[in-house]
Amino acid sequence: MTEITFNRSAKETEVKVLLATKEEALNYGVTGGIIDRSTFNRLKDLVAKADEGREKKEDILILNNGKDVVVLLRISNTATPVMLQTLGGRVYNQIKNYKSATIFARHLPKTDFEAKDIASNMGLGVELSSYSFDKYRTTKKADEFPRLETLNFVAKDKLDKKDYEKSAALANAVRYARDLTNEPSNELTPEVYAKDIKRLEHLGLKVILKDKEQLKKEGFNMLLSVAQGSVNSPYVAILEYNGNKSKKGYDIALVGKGVTFDSGGISIKPAAGMWDMKQDMAGSAVVVSSLKAAAQQKLKLNIVGIVGLVENMPSGTATRPGDIVTSLSGKTVEILNTDAEGRLVLGDCLTYVEREYKPERIVDLATLTGAIVVALGSEMAGLFSNDDCLSELLSISGEQSGEELWRFPMTDGYRKLIKSDMADVKNISDGRAAGSITAACFLEEFLPNKTPWAHLDIAGMDMFGKPKPLYPKGASGFGVRLINKLLQNLEKK
Repeated sequence: MTEITFNRSAKETEVKVLLATKEEALNYGVTGGIIDRSTFNRLKDLVAKADEGREKKEDILILNNGKDVVVLLRISNTATPVMLQTLGGRVYNQIKNYKSATIFARHLPKTDFEAKDIASNMGLGVELSSYSFDKYRTTKKADEFPRLETLNFVAKDKLDKKDYEKSAALANAVRYARDLTNEPSNELTPEVYAKDIKRLEHLGLKVILKDKEQLKKEGFNMLLSVAQGSVNSPYVAILEYNGNKSKKGYDIALVGKGVTFDSGGISIKPAAGMWDMKQDMAGSAVVVSSLKAAAQQKLKLNIVGIVGLVENMPSGTATRPGDIVTSLSGKTVEILNTDAEGRLVLGDCLTYVEREYKPERIVDLATLTGAIVVALGSEMAGLFSNDDCLSELLSISGEQSGEELWRFPMTDGYRKLIKSDMADVKNISDGRAAGSITAACFLEEFLPNKTPWAHLDIAGMDMFGKPKPLYPKGASGFGVRLINKLLQNLEKK
């Protein structure tokens, strides 16, 4: 992992990264004496050639003068923090095979970015892009790993590592979510996962674990119906963070689906692609990692997180299509499809956290439906809500974090589709139409107090088949940056 340092003076490194706005002419003053006149002239020629006859100017230019490598980053004066993070990720991928590099941060004219803002955002981008999951690789050769050991940010203005602490905590949380989601299901069983969450108490979180017997006693019957075909016992983990001691109650509850493997149960999935179902707990990873980040950032909020940890397997004890169970809320549910299991897990968790903690608002995250992938692909997550204010705040937070959302309707016409002839509700509607919406309508049934609530369907965003500037191939950790921005916005209110 690359070490990121902050200094006023530059150490000798293999790569020098210079910053300039696209609007300011490349002049020797911008280099601040960092490179000699000969290298400057060659860099200027490179800029001219890059711009010649092109509608879109290149924003990363690399010059190897034989002695060292100079990278010029040209940044728009309309750049956003997410753009700087993305640029940091792109730069990392250009320089990762050098041993050391220095980025010369500076205030950019006609922008709101000071040197510390540049360093914090680009550093976050570097940490997000440098992630890899090599835990189980035994034959990877040393020259296959990135070589970049040290990235040094230097500025005339004082750069303090404290300015980077919140970004570092966020990067750490995203990496943790990716680690959890990448773990194979034979290693990350519900029990192992629950014990791993318990370790977070060293950050000041209070973690409560409910085992199978407690869940039976309390009536988590929908969740238990999902787990009953597996030899691995279910758990519910509750994480409490009290960052505002002067306030009673919780500003927000976060709820996550933690299906550590989803075979579909008796309604078994096709074999092709089933291996990706180890990642059906990505929503819970976002919740757990978001609580971790909040604790490390010392946010002045009271937050509760709850995750249902189960494995959905077929066996002689598994739930059958057509079974009816009584939920924690008291509503009866006809289970027509055991592969629509995530909503059963979330339903009981939603009821519990609303009843016991009475939060001001609730947000749940889940890889809930394949239908959302059909609708949105791998560009945005689906947003469903009973509250316009919460929906708007989430949408804004999504734009600010670069993890965007698209809101879907929830009307009585859709709610009617999950009414059952045999019970109060059924866990799927007839046919395939509006599958993501009816899943959200099902969840809404288990909030009897009608607390402001939003459901984020992150299927399609939990993993990527190809790497992106801020996301590796595999588990993405999508949602951690979004929720962190949401919490920061709530903190400001």
